[in-house]
Amino acid sequence: MSVVLNEVRKGFYLDSVALMRLSRSIAAREGVEEAALMMGSPANREIMADAGLLAAAGEATGGGDLVIAIRAADTAAAQAALDEAKAILDAPTARGSASAAWRPRTIRAAIPALPGANLALISVPGAFAAAEARKAIRRGLHAMIFSDNVPLSEEIDLKREARGLGRLVMGPDCGTAIIGGTALAFANVVPRGEIGIVGASGTGIQEVTCQIAQMGGGIAHAIGTGGRDLKAEVGGITTLMAIDALSADPTAKRIVVIGKPPGDEVAASVLDRLGTCGKPAIVCFMGAEAMDIPQGVTQTFTLQETACAAMGRPVEPVAAPELQPRKGGLVGLFSGGTLCAEAQVILRNAGHSVASNAPIARACRGRTGDCVMLDLGDDEFTQGRPHPMIDPTVRETYLAEALGRDDLAAILVDVVIGYGAHSDPASEMAGTLAAHPSDTPVVCAVTGTEADPQSLSRQTERLKAAGVHVAPSNADAARWALALRD
Repeated sequence: MSVVLNEVRKGFYLDSVALMRLSRSIAAREGVEEAALMMGSPANREIMADAGLLAAAGEATGGGDLVIAIRAADTAAAQAALDEAKAILDAPTARGSASAAWRPRTIRAAIPALPGANLALISVPGAFAAAEARKAIRRGLHAMIFSDNVPLSEEIDLKREARGLGRLVMGPDCGTAIIGGTALAFANVVPRGEIGIVGASGTGIQEVTCQIAQMGGGIAHAIGTGGRDLKAEVGGITTLMAIDALSADPTAKRIVVIGKPPGDEVAASVLDRLGTCGKPAIVCFMGAEAMDIPQGVTQTFTLQETACAAMGRPVEPVAAPELQPRKGGLVGLFSGGTLCAEAQVILRNAGHSVASNAPIARACRGRTGDCVMLDLGDDEFTQGRPHPMIDPTVRETYLAEALGRDDLAAILVDVVIGYGAHSDPASEMAGTLAAHPSDTPVVCAVTGTEADPQSLSRQTERLKAAGVHVAPSNADAARWALALRD
């Protein structure tokens, strides 16, 4: 019978990404069935309870407490894993290292330490994120909120106050930004240039900025807004403020807006603002129909079209590999939600029906002929686990299952590199392919640049060496997968 141990550390906070990586390391120990190091918020306690990880000690925690939760085959394995987790948390920082320098624990203390700063990056549990962002904007700082699980009502109140103060609030759940050439959170190393981007999508921003960089262009700023900013309740507050900021910035010669289709009223506000900004503009509301677009604004329908339009170039699709088409379905396994959406648009425009929402997609997994596109970065797949851009384990599990099927024409995947992403996702995928030999073609695109820590060319070479057909863009990869289907 499994043994569950919990230990609680009151008022002990660590970034969720660091906790997830430590959780995976502890879970890999011999005899450990599952492990989680999570802040004790109600949502996290529910996740741990559902995973069979919550004991009495962990049930009585608050959002500011850290829960170490272990489930193992026996008491000895559970205790050894708990001891290792505690030792890692208690390990002293190396004397004299850069990380040993004093770090302020509050925004109030940080401002005197860095008086020239004008932006605060907020990455705390969602229950506390709005309060920390409010402290920042009231002290004259713009705020980027990486945290998710922030109530919508708090986002609305915060953004309305920030608008009154003339401060941008990027987020909540804002995963990507490039401000003045500095990449924040999940972003790529791209040149400075003349294109300003406003995006409700993190991987959408990454794909467009990387495609622009590969065409020789550059980015003035890429301003993330958070995925809910275009909702009717929020009203596109950050999107509209970002358009105004880029309109006033002489370094931004063209403006790009990327997001999911907003409601009619919000869409009209965004299009009106773009039409009167005085600069050429491109708008891509992924999955939207053709709209009534004002003069000076171009509507695009894929990320590839958006990057090409920003560079003033036509789309030039690259021919698919010369392989014998196969009968069967297509399975897409994506770490980027907007990359998944772009593939769906291309497949549907070609006349194919696509299952994408997770329950429907699971129901289709065993049926020959289906097109199933899964966003494995969706909350359903990441509860209590790292995002697949950080830790590809979730995606590799689905990939191994797909490789074992004999009814697929092709498997479509993405690889996203850059800051914050896994150090070598191509090698992880190559290992899965080697462990599960299959004659099903695997088609992939890498979102990234040569200057990224993982290097676009190194990732591409490793994938090709593993037998993967690597397309130059996510849109090309979707078209290649279609071409392999009889």
